[in-house]
Amino acid sequence: MKSSTQAIPEHRNVPRHIAVIMDGNGRWAKKRFLPRVMGHKKGLDALENLCAECSAAGVEYLTVFAFSTENWRRPQEEVGFLMGLFLQALQKQVRRMHEHNMRLKVIGDRSRFNAEIIVGIEAAENLTKDNTGLTLTIAADYGGRWDILQAANRLLAAGKQEIAEADLNAELMLGDAPEPDLFIRTGGEMRISNFLLWQMAYAELYFTDTLWPDFDKQAFQTAIASFQSRERRFGRTSEQLPQDQQRN
Repeated sequence: MKSSTQAIPEHRNVPRHIAVIMDGNGRWAKKRFLPRVMGHKKGLDALENLCAECSAAGVEYLTVFAFSTENWRRPQEEVGFLMGLFLQALQKQVRRMHEHNMRLKVIGDRSRFNAEIIVGIEAAENLTKDNTGLTLTIAADYGGRWDILQAANRLLAAGKQEIAEADLNAELMLGDAPEPDLFIRTGGEMRISNFLLWQMAYAELYFTDTLWPDFDKQAFQTAIASFQSRERRFGRTSEQLPQDQQRN
């Protein structure tokens, strides 16, 4: 895992948790007359760089949408490459993450992954579970509606007659993490695509035309600056906010 030499200035109002849809890998490759799979490979480098930038900036949690439940519909060759790339990352890059005190978690339905990937996920999570730096959560074969349904069904199976917000939140796959403060989607699309539907109720949304492999340090700092310029009221008025949170 690469390290960054410059943090966000003053660590002022840095989001504790950032969620990202890494969109545009295929279009990045097409613009360069390359196979789509090469865009995914380049996108993995962009994720590694983003982890370093988040660590340097003081971000505690980074959750990325790597593979949705709908992505199984893509061409078989592309799905196969993505699975291979995922396994390669688990085998080679997780050790570097461990050396940098990062923790890795994978959320989603693992039932459709082959045994080698499942073993790789479990080994990576076990290796990094006690680390105290940035927590990188990879959503793979994940869907927000699926997550909510699974949580509700577990509560019903446990005998719950009435479900409270706190109960449901605790059963979600990110139940042990704070809700995302900032959601970033690259690639020009302006939707959240069934990602963390419950958890992003109050997230600040940031959309950029930048394709994911081109999402570099400058693009990250621009997203953080946009977040820092916003006033997060959570239903209150501006006057009710602490002085340091009010927009000047």
